[in-house]
Amino acid sequence: MSTTSKDRLRLWLKVLKATKAVESEVRENLRREFATTLPRFDVMAALVQHEKGLKMSELSGVLKVSNGNVTGIVERLVEDGHVLREKVEGDRRANLVRLTEAGKTEFSRQAEAHEGWIAAAFAGLNPDEVQGIAESLEAVARRLENGGKS
Repeated sequence: MSTTSKDRLRLWLKVLKATKAVESEVRENLRREFATTLPRFDVMAALVQHEKGLKMSELSGVLKVSNGNVTGIVERLVEDGHVLREKVEGDRRANLVRLTEAGKTEFSRQAEAHEGWIAAAFAGLNPDEVQGIAESLEAVARRLENGGKS
């Protein structure tokens, strides 16, 4: 393995370590400050982007998780009054889920706090470093999404 390959492997491990550390911090802050979980936050984040709501299968697709994973999370959000679940006209097996006004308000509070946590996590980086790292990671993602081609 060349030095360049080893350096790239080390970089990957550092990206993973940083990702796990930031995610752990976010999970703990959501639990402590809002008595919620990251998956619930993620469902609300997806729904806030789709004002008219999403079918459960669409929501699973957006989140890249199974329908079974989403069902329990949605149930809890319904119980909390943050999400409405409605039957889809013409498809009695499908449910449409969307945020309630209370859900929008709660998500707004959580999202504001989340933004602050992320800002604090990356506070040691200057704007040019943030931009450079973001562009580099985006280039990696884009190349992989294009089947390894630039």
